[in-house]
Order: sequence, then structure tokens, then C-alpha cells
Amino acid sequence: MTDDAARTALRTLTTQVLERARAAGPDAVAPIVQAGHPALRTPALPYDGQLADAELGELVALMHRTMRAAPGVGLAAPQIGLPLALAVVEDPGVPDPDVAAARERTPVPARVLVNPTYAPVDDERVAFYEGCLSVVGYVAVVARPRRVRLTCLDEHGAAVDEVLTGWPARIVQHETDHLRGTLYLDRAETRSLAATDGLGAHWASEPVPHEAARTLGFALPPHAG
Repeated sequence: MTDDAARTALRTLTTQVLERARAAGPDAVAPIVQAGHPALRTPALPYDGQLADAELGELVALMHRTMRAAPGVGLAAPQIGLPLALAVVEDPGVPDPDVAAARERTPVPARVLVNPTYAPVDDERVAFYEGCLSVVGYVAVVARPRRVRLTCLDEHGAAVDEVLTGWPARIVQHETDHLRGTLYLDRAETRSLAATDGLGAHWASEPVPHEAARTLGFALPPHAG
């Protein structure tokens, strides 16, 4: 597909998504595609002004509503079927102080990531259970860099260059991976995979998944708390 053809296809898809949302009303959300959908395995196109400012604003608002309704802490455009390097994130945090401390889960205000990339700041890795709005019903442990450098643009075109630590860094990695056609399951400890029933919820509720590692038979990074 040529660049012009890809831009045309993206605009057509975006128009379809926005028209469906408009028809459904001001509180409409978009359907979230599930694992197996080709949009989740196709690298996203960099955003370079393919959409009018009003369209971009409308799309961002729709993605925020969809993420919050799910509910989730991040949503990438491929998850609603759009191959565009765009993601939204927002995390209110968790009420359990032990979980918050162990996972360094500080609140993340609503923000937009345009053409994001990340790079580890050092070799330190931490492993926790993750889930995904496009892999409903399952969670698994993923070891990720504890600190990453995020570079991207915001929705207004302003440059972002910052270092994130803990859970905010994990969210950015998870959503940016979506834009590369990567699911968290590709990076997961497969023996940790658990359904989100009572037992899976138990494993995932541990501040650090030591009990799950012992019981299910997988390794955690040696520095895990």
C-alpha cells in the first residue's frame, strides 16, 4: 500500500468510527477489538496531520470515554481498529497503600500520547500482573523496565521528553507496545497466565506476585520486593 493509499484508508476508517459514535450520542464509546483482530498486530502509522484538528479532538475524546467506561488506564487507537500511533492514558491509582507502594502506582492525569516511543533508563526490571482491554478475562505477569524515557507529542503538537518510574512507566510501555503490534502476552511469563475469576484475582491482588510465582512455577526478577 502506498503512503497516499494508507492515509486515505486511515481517514476512511476514522470517519466511520466517528460517524458511528456521533449517531450513538454524546456519551458514546467505541467497541474495543479483541486478541485475534488484525488491527492489534499491525504497526500503527505515525500521526503526521492526517486528521483535521477537530477530528483529532473528537477522536481523543471518544478514546478517553471508551477507556474510562471499560474501565481501563490506557487505550491505544489500534484497540478501536485504527492503525494510528495515538494513545490515551489516565490512572486514578489504587486504594490499597501496600499495592500502591510496591508497584509505585501513583495517579496519572489524563493525557494523550502521539507517536510515543520509550527506552529503558537502566537495567532494573520489575514484574507484576497486567491485564488488557483487548484480552478480556485474563491476566499475566510481565517483567518490564522500572524506569523509561518517554518521547512523544501531546495532542497540541508539543514535544514531550520525560522519565517515568513504576506503574506510570508500565502503562506507557503497554500502550506504546500496542502501536507496534505487540500485546502484553507476547512479553508475559506464560506460566503466570490466570483467568480473572476468584483465583486469578487473588494472584493479581498481591502487591508483588511472590505467591503466584511459587505456586505456578515462574521466576521473578531477583530484586523484586
